[in-house]
Amino acid sequence: MKLVILDGYTENPGDLSWDWIEALGCEKTVYDLTPPELIVERAKDSDIVVTNKCVFTREILAQLPKLKYIQVIATGYNVIDCAAAKEQGIIVCNIPSYSTNGVAQLVFSLLLEMTQQVGVHNESVKNGEWVSCKHFCYQKTYLTELADKTMGIIGFGKIGQAVAQIANAFGMQVIAYAPRPKEYSGYGDVDFVSLDELITASDVISLHCPLTAETDRLVNSDFLSKCKKSAYIINTARGGVVDEQAVADALNSGEIAGYGADVLLTEPPKADNPLLSSKNSFITPHIAWANIESRTRLMNIFKDNLKAFLDGSPINIVNN
Repeated sequence: MKLVILDGYTENPGDLSWDWIEALGCEKTVYDLTPPELIVERAKDSDIVVTNKCVFTREILAQLPKLKYIQVIATGYNVIDCAAAKEQGIIVCNIPSYSTNGVAQLVFSLLLEMTQQVGVHNESVKNGEWVSCKHFCYQKTYLTELADKTMGIIGFGKIGQAVAQIANAFGMQVIAYAPRPKEYSGYGDVDFVSLDELITASDVISLHCPLTAETDRLVNSDFLSKCKKSAYIINTARGGVVDEQAVADALNSGEIAGYGADVLLTEPPKADNPLLSSKNSFITPHIAWANIESRTRLMNIFKDNLKAFLDGSPINIVNN
């Protein structure tokens, strides 16, 4: 079978290997990146397409009659019109639960940076301010500890649960909002509350919900107006869960204390994205999943998925 990888660079910038694909009997072609206008041209002769961010609409799929299987090398699969793929007899599979630890870790990297400002103080020391200071210590920004603060988690899947465990370890009180809280009734040191209760009570709000019609721009001006002025918001979910202009306005006016995000509405962002110039915003370039452990885990799950498909018993199907 012919297999094409359309945007393989982010998964494998050179420290992993695709060679195992040929060992399974597939003829592979690898592209680091594929612009939208080249998707059909590059995929038209392939039985299997592997992609992360390339968008497959109904119109594009209709131009790929040979296609049998799409492997999304990510957990989210909203880039694929799954209904159209199913109608065309194309199996779509994702990669579940490969980056849980990495995302939870980045949540607290962002939170600790906002509360401790390690980067600012490190730069200050390297610039000679400690050398010339008459006191044994100084602080450039307001500092706060996490113990006894309230962490509000919106969305309580595996990543939300991992964040809750770390928050508990920091001595934080954890509350959560989930559409079906009874599913987690035996979880432990977490209280499930309404969304409004979570917004008003939380010192930190961490977003872990999928992007749906219900969560699109969930964090908007109304949401932000209910937050504590001392609240920090962290988004490692999807950029579209927040209204970026509303968040920037809230930061600049002091309506919230800080915003940390690993995701933006448009990636790469446009130069005029309001969060890039707002006060107290901390943005990383979608790296929560990019540690070597998470990417190796992803590659291994992809390998299992492909083997299962070739054996006639596909797994991790998202459009069955």
